[in-house]
Amino acid sequence: MKQSLWLALAASVVAASPVLAEEGQASGPLVVNGGLMIWTLVVFALLFLVLRRFAWPALLGAVEAREQRLEAQIAEAERNRAESARLLEEHKKLLADTRAQASAMLADARIAAEKERALAIEKTKQEQDELLERARREIAAERERAVVELRREAVDLSLAAASKLIGERLTSETDRKLVESYLATLEPGK
Repeated sequence: MKQSLWLALAASVVAASPVLAEEGQASGPLVVNGGLMIWTLVVFALLFLVLRRFAWPALLGAVEAREQRLEAQIAEAERNRAESARLLEEHKKLLADTRAQASAMLADARIAAEKERALAIEKTKQEQDELLERARREIAAERERAVVELRREAVDLSLAAASKLIGERLTSETDRKLVESYLATLEPGK
């Protein structure tokens, strides 16, 4: 690099020397000076050779290195994009699976609630039937007790009336059975 700098400086001095030597002649942008043209071409050729030997390999190396870095970054970006797409698909699948599981859980919960409700209704109906049956049995038992009590009262009243009519007291067991059998024949259900 230092050599190319010294060479460029030497080339500019060599190129400027004919201009310094010709100070007395007319100068301008439209004036053609043969010596100046030759020195300009020589300096250009030397500068071209120096740049080609020292600067271009470094520049080309830097450009190629940058190109390789850009290609690597593009490849990395492509891999990242593919990975992102794969992760997005995986995320969508997981989300769909989670939604399906949630829907299944809700459906199971509804079914379980319906079963529980049906069991509760059935249990309530059974309890209601049991209470109704117990009430019917109690009513039937009370009716039987009332009928038995009514018979006893009727027997006692019949015996009391018969004893007043006959004039003696009827208390024997046979008299009581006689009245009960008569009342049994009067019952409409038997």
